[in-house]
Amino acid sequence: MVVKSADQRVARVLLDEGPATAASLAERLGLSPAAVRKQLDALMDRGWVRADATAPYGPTVGTARGRGRPARVFSLTPAGRDGFDQGYDDLARQVLHHLADRDGRSAVREFAAARVAGLGDRVAARIGASADAPPRPADRAKAVAEVLSEDGFAASTAPVSGGVQICQHHCPVAHAAAEFPELCEAETAAIAAAVGTHVTRLATIGAGDGVCTTLVPDPSRFPHRPVVAGHLVGPPASFPARSAHVDTLTSGRTAS
Repeated sequence: MVVKSADQRVARVLLDEGPATAASLAERLGLSPAAVRKQLDALMDRGWVRADATAPYGPTVGTARGRGRPARVFSLTPAGRDGFDQGYDDLARQVLHHLADRDGRSAVREFAAARVAGLGDRVAARIGASADAPPRPADRAKAVAEVLSEDGFAASTAPVSGGVQICQHHCPVAHAAAEFPELCEAETAAIAAAVGTHVTRLATIGAGDGVCTTLVPDPSRFPHRPVVAGHLVGPPASFPARSAHVDTLTSGRTAS
């Protein structure tokens, strides 16, 4: 499906930054709210964008606008996200199917681990290191988001109760990851190793969620467990259920 350039700008902001109101999109793009609403209407007609009373995924979006009804929040649909990098995703699926058929799923796991093997080094190079003041997990999470964005995942961070969330608003290999959860399992382990603490995968695009969300807990609130080569060591920490280890959601919710 071909999207006109003006529509593409609006869709790209929703892809990179997540759900937004028409007013915030207008401010971000330097356009009038009326012009943005026209583009949003066109995108909704194509099935690329949906409108809700609140953000359907990702961080909470402010919708207050004085008297009257709250402003609507616009977000990309799965069809809208598929308009970006679809060819790369299809190629990834074909390659992974060929690899699995020829060498088995163990080869897929090996490939998935190799694909994200450099994440920790890239994060370390971005933030540096100090023996006197080592980077906090939240700082590392921000660096992880920046590195993931360079790779096309449109990632950001948002503070939440108990830590910080890494939100990946786009996944260039969403369909491939839905069929091969090894991609997300390796990615989650790599994120845990890069931030230096256990993490929890809360939502995934491949499972039908609007964003891939990973919780990085605040070590001042929960006992720290070190991560070595992507695996936690030591006894379980006093942390809410499903969050005391590198956790990719089960029941099919493992794709990023």
